[in-house]
Amino acid sequence: MADLPLPRSPFAGTIDFHDGAPIRSIAPQKLARTLQAHALYVESNQQSGKRAILDSTNLAGKSFASMKLWHIRMQCADLAGADFTGADLRRAILIGATIQRGRLAAADLTCGRLNGIKLTDADCQGVCMAEADIEFAIMANSDFRKANFRDADMSGAILDAADLSGADLRRANLRGASFQGTRLYGADLRGAQMGNSILKRASFNGADLRGAYLRVAKFHRTDLSGADLRDVEGLTTGQINHTIRDAHTRLPLDLITEHENGE
Repeated sequence: MADLPLPRSPFAGTIDFHDGAPIRSIAPQKLARTLQAHALYVESNQQSGKRAILDSTNLAGKSFASMKLWHIRMQCADLAGADFTGADLRRAILIGATIQRGRLAAADLTCGRLNGIKLTDADCQGVCMAEADIEFAIMANSDFRKANFRDADMSGAILDAADLSGADLRRANLRGASFQGTRLYGADLRGAQMGNSILKRASFNGADLRGAYLRVAKFHRTDLSGADLRDVEGLTTGQINHTIRDAHTRLPLDLITEHENGE
């Protein structure tokens, strides 16, 4: 069966993260030497070895599990099906890379540059992307349970049908991001910037959204059962009317009064 077309960022027509360079192959022996030199570069605090630059390289299906890949460059690389389980990818540059069906469970991408990556149908349970740049990434249908996105810039990202249950999204920039059909059970979104985000059919069951910014966020059958929305900014009665709530949903005091007076 042919792969379904990837969802596209609404900014895809104006932002291009690819430099036009063709994907090149690399011999296994050369790749091994490159990674060995990079490991020495990391272990010697950049005093020895050589930083690996694997931009626009075909690395599909390769295993990098548990490797020390701090500050590696894999911009626009083909990493479909690659295994980065438990890898140290802090400050890695993966701009425009394709990681469909990849494995990044428990990998550390803190402060990474991941703008425009295609990270779909991937196993990313427990991944750390704190303080990373992830603007306009396509991350649909992936498993991000217990992931750490704290203080990350995810503006314009597509996370449709992904699972972010238990994820830490505190203070994340989610402006214009799409969460259609996304599961965010018990997620921590305190202080998240969610203006103009698309939250249709998303589930925030038991999520903590205290202090989140929700101006012009688009709700439709959005499940807020058990969610805590105290002190959110920009939320209106019109938005709330398109949500599913229960007795455990906690709304801002001004909206509780306004909603009750309107009934």
